[in-house]
Amino acid sequence: MRPQIDGVNFAVDEHIWGHRLYDEQLPHLAVLEFLGVLGSNADTPLQATPNDRVRYQPQRQIRLRGLLFNNPYVESVRERALPDEDKWKVWKEQFAVDATGLGDEDMDYLRQVFLSFDDFAKAIELLRSSAFEARSNKRWSSKFVFPFGPDALYEDLRVDSGGASNDRRFFARTGELLYLMLCRTKRGPELGQKLIERLFDSTAPMNRLVKALQGAPQLAQDARDVGYLPYVTHPRFDRLCDDWLAILSRDMPIYDALEHLITSAGLNLLLYFLECAKAQSGDTEPVEIVCEIVSRERTKVRALSGDSYQANQALSLRAVRAAVEQIRFTDEWAAAISSDDPEGECAKVMRAWFQWPPTAPEDDEPDYERMSGDELVRMLAEKAEARHEQHFGKIHAAWSRAIGLSSRRLSRRTRYAPNDRVLKTLVISIVDDRMQFNEFLHEVRRRYGLVIGDAEGAHLVKEKQVDQEALSENRENLETRLVGLGLVRRLSDSCSFVENPFGSKGED
Repeated sequence: MRPQIDGVNFAVDEHIWGHRLYDEQLPHLAVLEFLGVLGSNADTPLQATPNDRVRYQPQRQIRLRGLLFNNPYVESVRERALPDEDKWKVWKEQFAVDATGLGDEDMDYLRQVFLSFDDFAKAIELLRSSAFEARSNKRWSSKFVFPFGPDALYEDLRVDSGGASNDRRFFARTGELLYLMLCRTKRGPELGQKLIERLFDSTAPMNRLVKALQGAPQLAQDARDVGYLPYVTHPRFDRLCDDWLAILSRDMPIYDALEHLITSAGLNLLLYFLECAKAQSGDTEPVEIVCEIVSRERTKVRALSGDSYQANQALSLRAVRAAVEQIRFTDEWAAAISSDDPEGECAKVMRAWFQWPPTAPEDDEPDYERMSGDELVRMLAEKAEARHEQHFGKIHAAWSRAIGLSSRRLSRRTRYAPNDRVLKTLVISIVDDRMQFNEFLHEVRRRYGLVIGDAEGAHLVKEKQVDQEALSENRENLETRLVGLGLVRRLSDSCSFVENPFGSKGED
C-alpha cells in the first residue's frame, strides 16, 4: 500500500523521486535545509531508521536576517559625522520602521554586545560579504548567511503583515530528503557525528559573531515531519555518504570543505534524479554523462556532449508517463477491468496508486466514475506530464548548471562542460593522496558516469558516434587543465598522477 502524501492533487513524481525534489532549491539551499534538520536532531545525527518518524524544529532567526538583509540604513548612519550615541539612536529609529514585530522590536541588546556603532556596522559588513546570494533580488527573508555554526542556520520564510510562514519555495523539502538519504546509508551515524563535530561548534569565532547579532535563538512554533523518500536503500545514498566522509577527512578548514560538500551533494542528487528516471522507464543501462573539457579550440566532443545532455534531459518526462502507464500491467487493474463495474473499480485502483481521481470532483470536472480505465490513464498521464514540466522537469538543467557541470559557453546549446569547481571536488572526493591519471578517469566514470577519455568512451567509438582521436584529445585537455590547477603531476609523457593537495588526514 502506497503512503498518502499530503499537499498534492495526485502523486506520480513523488513515488519516483520523493516529496520532494525542486528545481528552485539549488544544491546550496538543499544543504542549508539539511543542516537545519541535522541541528534539530543533533543528539542522534543521521541515526534514524526507515521506520522512524523524523521530525525537526527549524530556527527562524528573524533578528539576524533582518539585521543582515533588511537593514540598508547601517552604512549611511555609519558614515555620518555623529557621536556614537546619536548613531545608535538614529539607526534604531530607522530600523524600527521596517521591523516585523516578530521579536525584532527591541534591539537594545546590541549596545551591550558591541563597543561602538562602527564595530556593529563592520560585523554586518563581514557577514553580508560571506552570505549566499546577498546581492540577488530575492526577498530579504529568503537570503542566507554562510553556515558558520548552529546559530547561523534558519529556514526560508515569507514575512508579511500576517506574520511569518514557510511557503516551501526555496526550502522545498529537498534538504529533508537529503537527510533521509544519508540516514539510510551504512555509514550514516559516522557521518552524522563528524558533521556535528565540524559544523556545529557554537564556540567558533564566526558563530559567536552571528550569535552576538541574533541573541537568543528563535524557533518555529512547532516541530514538523520531514518529507517522503520512497526508497529504503539506494546505491546513490551510500556513494554520497562516502564522498562526504572523504571530503571531511581532508586536511582543509571546514568552511572550505563545505563548498565541496555542496558540489558533491548537487552532483549525487542529480545522478539520483537521473538514475530513478531510468529505472522507472525500465532502462537498465547506467547513467552516462559525456563531458567536453573546454579548450581554446572547438572539439569534436562538443556535439556528443550536447547530445548526452539532451538525452538525459528527456529521461524524467519519459519516466512520468511510464509510471502512470505501468498500472495497466498490475493484477489490481486486471481484476478491475473484469469486474461488474470496470469504470468504478478502475477509478478505485487509480486512487490507491496515485491519489487521483478525486472522490469529490469540482463542478467543472468530469464524472470520473463513468470514465473508462484507458481514459483515466490518458488523463492522468497528461496532467502528470504538465505538472512535471513546471518544476521536476527543470531539475536536470537547473542543478547541472548550478554545480558547474553544464554550460553554454562557446556554444549555441547547453552541454556538459565541467568547470574547475566540479573538477576539484572530484579530485578531493576520489583521491586520498595520489592516483594514476588513467585510474582517476576510470573512477570518475564508475562512480558518476562521467565519460571523458578514449578508454571510458570506447563503446562510443565502436558505435561510430565519435572517433578515438577526439576522445584522446579531450582526455589530454583534462590533464592539462588539472596541471594548471596544481592537481596533476606529469612524471613522463605516458605517466601522470592526480594529486590531492589536501590528501593527508587531519582536522582544522
